[in-house]
Amino acid sequence: RYCHFVAGLVGEGLSRLFAATGLEDEKLSNELFLSDQMGLFLQKTNIIRDYLEDYVDGRAFWPQSIWKKYTKGGNDLGFFREADNGELALHCLNELVSDALELVPDCLKYLSKLKTPEVFRFCAIPQVMAIATLDKLYNNHDVFTGVVKIRKGMSCKLILNTNDVEEVHDTFFSFARSIKRSAESAKARGFKDPSYHRTISACDTITVLTKDAANKKNADKMMKVLLLVGATFTSFSYIVNHSESHTSTASVISMVASLFFAAPIMYML
Repeated sequence: RYCHFVAGLVGEGLSRLFAATGLEDEKLSNELFLSDQMGLFLQKTNIIRDYLEDYVDGRAFWPQSIWKKYTKGGNDLGFFREADNGELALHCLNELVSDALELVPDCLKYLSKLKTPEVFRFCAIPQVMAIATLDKLYNNHDVFTGVVKIRKGMSCKLILNTNDVEEVHDTFFSFARSIKRSAESAKARGFKDPSYHRTISACDTITVLTKDAANKKNADKMMKVLLLVGATFTSFSYIVNHSESHTSTASVISMVASLFFAAPIMYML
C-alpha cells in the first residue's frame, strides 16, 4: 500500500502525461495496473537496498508481513543486524527480492507499449538499474552492515544499453540468470532458503520472456568476433605476401597479439 502511494501513483500520472502530450498512444493512460507495477518495482528495490540507512534513522519500510516471520517473535528490524541471526536475515532478504522479481513481467509488458525513444529510455533506465541492484542484493549479508550499490561503470553500461526493447530484454535476461545462479550456488553449499523455489520460478519466468533478445545479442557478439578474426587474418595474409621476412615476423606477432586482446573486447560489446 505504501509503495502504491509513493511510487505506483507516480507511474499512473506519468502514463497519463505521456498520453496527454501525444508522445504515446492515448490508450496508455488506461494502463493503470502496469503503470503501478512499474513504480512498485522501483520502490520495493529501493526499500530493500536502504535497510540499514532507514533503520539507523529510525525508519522501517520492510513489510511486517514478511520480516516478522524471521525474527522469532521479535518486533525490531535490528534483529537482522545481530551476527547470530545472519541466516534468518538472508531468508528475509531473499523473500523480499523474490517478491520484487515477480513484478518484472508486468514492467516488461509496459515498456513494450512505449513507442517514443525518449520516453522509452526515461522509463527503461530506472528499471534496468533496479534489476541490476536486485542482483547485488540477493543473498548478500552486506545489506545489513553497509550500503550495497552497483558500480558506476555498470551504471554507465546500463544507461548506454537501453535504446530499445531488445537491449532491455537482454539486460533483464542476464541479471535474472545471475540471480538464479546465485540461488543454485547457495543451495549447493547447503544454504536452505525457504524462498528458493519462488526465486527460481521468478527468474525462469523472466528468462523465458527475454531469451529471444538475449540469443540475438549473443549472435551479434559472435558475428563481431568472427568479423574481427576474418579482418585480422586477411591483414596477416597480405603482410606475409608483401613484406620482407623480418618485417613480416614483427607484423605477425603484432597481429596475433591484437587478435587475442581485441576479440574478448569485441565479444563484450
